[in-house]
Amino acid sequence: MRRIAVLPPESVTAGARAQAPAGPSPAPDKGGKREPAALLSDLIYSVVAALPRWQIVSDREVREVLTMVPGGAQISRVKRLGELVYADAVFSARIVRFRERVGEEWGARSPASVAFVVDLWDVKRGDIMWSGQFDETQKPLSENIFALGEFTQRGGRWLTAEELTHEGVKKAMSQLHQILYPRAAS
Repeated sequence: MRRIAVLPPESVTAGARAQAPAGPSPAPDKGGKREPAALLSDLIYSVVAALPRWQIVSDREVREVLTMVPGGAQISRVKRLGELVYADAVFSARIVRFRERVGEEWGARSPASVAFVVDLWDVKRGDIMWSGQFDETQKPLSENIFALGEFTQRGGRWLTAEELTHEGVKKAMSQLHQILYPRAAS
């Protein structure tokens, strides 16, 4: 497996983007709000592009052929995209939950909460060869003292949903890369 494409993920379902409770509005997004599905696709693309041993099909190339990719069953979409861009494998993703924090990075009333699934499809066989999941609602250190390392890595602050998604994508792709190339990880 060498050449990989990223199929833009399915959009957020109506119930997946939970509404923030009444009160202060969610933390402002410094780059402007991005659709969670587009954010996830962009993050998968950038994280995978930075990993060695893989050639990622450009986002532009994928966009150019998307009109020729049929709607409907995921397997049909994945196979067609893979054939059109000459990819060995295709990532597809689905957002399960994307809720922004309410409050600021040093004091949130409600933490960010993100869940998604990423699948890696073999284009020739038409099956999923790897699936990764991420599901996290950030918790204060007082609720889980064993998460001290992660807490300090995050700078002791409350993450935005975008930052939590980025962390999840990096974890999932790193795990996949270690599975495929165990010696390279050592």
